[in-house]
Amino acid sequence: MVPYILAIDAGTTSSRAIVFDKDTKKIGLGQFEFSQYFPKNSWVEHDPNEIWASQQKAISSALKAAKINSNEVSAIGITNQRETTIVWDRRSGEPIYNAIVWQDRRTSDYCSSFSEASINQVAKKTGLIVDAYFSASKIRWILQHVEGAQDRAIRGELCFGTVDSWLIHKLTGGSKHITDASNASRTMLYNIHSGTWDKRLCDLFNIPISILPEVVNSSGYLASTDQEVFGAKIPISGIAGDQQSALFGQLCFSSGEAKNTYGTGCFAMTNTGNHIVVSSNKMLSTVAWQLNGIRTYALEGSVYVAGSLIQWLRDGLGFFDHSADVEQLALKEGTSGGITIVPALTGLGAPHWDSYARGAIMGITRGTNTSHIAYASLEAIALSTADVLEAMAKDLGQPLKSIRVDGGASTNDTLMQIQSDLLNCPVIRPLETESTALGAALLAGLGIGIWKSIGELKDLAVIDQKFSPKNGSFASLRNQWNKGIQSTKGWAEPGNYE
Repeated sequence: MVPYILAIDAGTTSSRAIVFDKDTKKIGLGQFEFSQYFPKNSWVEHDPNEIWASQQKAISSALKAAKINSNEVSAIGITNQRETTIVWDRRSGEPIYNAIVWQDRRTSDYCSSFSEASINQVAKKTGLIVDAYFSASKIRWILQHVEGAQDRAIRGELCFGTVDSWLIHKLTGGSKHITDASNASRTMLYNIHSGTWDKRLCDLFNIPISILPEVVNSSGYLASTDQEVFGAKIPISGIAGDQQSALFGQLCFSSGEAKNTYGTGCFAMTNTGNHIVVSSNKMLSTVAWQLNGIRTYALEGSVYVAGSLIQWLRDGLGFFDHSADVEQLALKEGTSGGITIVPALTGLGAPHWDSYARGAIMGITRGTNTSHIAYASLEAIALSTADVLEAMAKDLGQPLKSIRVDGGASTNDTLMQIQSDLLNCPVIRPLETESTALGAALLAGLGIGIWKSIGELKDLAVIDQKFSPKNGSFASLRNQWNKGIQSTKGWAEPGNYE
């Protein structure tokens, strides 16, 4: 039978499914957006059942486009928006509250209340900082605010999972409650040194350890679909958080190889091999993947707002009808006209980590127009990314030689050139920019033996375009950016999250 791999890519704004063949050629795609809920200031939620329904539609659409049936799929790989938190009833399978999305800031005040000793304990064990971004404080909020939830969790009646766990629960007919090490490492409850849930961290957040899923490898025979749900019993043989999956899909298998994904946010990640790098520049240490019980680690820096800035120009300001139109609008003037945009729409991520920062457009004059704002938005994404990658290079003790890119906005040539100029290094875009889904497919194929080793995967790389830095000075741009960043910090008042 011809091997076909189904990659389930559960994103922040849409559910996607892609069918790849053995040569990693994309032969079928399905994608459906789902609703975003904003109940209060800086709260972001999803309906878990809508995520599942839209994912089912995406799978059906991808299989139809590939002209294959579910029983012709050889393996399934799952990659997902990380940190997003779902708690459901173990028996009924029904969520007890909406999914609290990684962008949600409602627990910022709670996280700010932690003692220095607790902050250091979390950092030492998890490689993370105490922040509302991660899952633990979101679990804590649900257990505290849903009536009876804490007692039910103690009695073992509830399950927590990130979106991968939720989808696997659904795909297996409720028989499996698992996650992989890469997703577990984003919860603030997982000890990346021992590779286990940490009882002391669970006690710190008052979370019963029984609510947590079993942690498994990122590749291997991990579960199988329920025939009544999927139409066939198919191995689920690859799982990874979206950014780790993109690192794998970019074939960054060696220590020091780096990628940046331009999605809803920007996520830079560098492979550090079997070594956990302790950052001096507010980067995160995380698990990249776990194969055969052996963990590979990475350094990561996250920018909360990237593609969502362009979506805001589209939906909030009505600048254009389609996000891809931003490049054409930006090139009408080909300059920002001296304005600076700080895209802190949901606070600032690495390396600033300020939950109370808010977005700003600075330097506006009577001559400022939509083209200037569009161009400044592209600069803002590139500048945010440059802050992260330069901090990461300091931790690694060497400048970046190149950066591999993927994600929707990586197809924007103007943005990629600005990025290369700011970093003063080549930006390499592969022919297949679906690196996140591709990573899940590669992990799944590796897990059932379609490919025998990581070395065999190296032959699959094809470069689309390489952007080299142009001569020029960007000191003024960086100076304005740094002034803008400082001006937006601490803008929101603590206490606005409840």
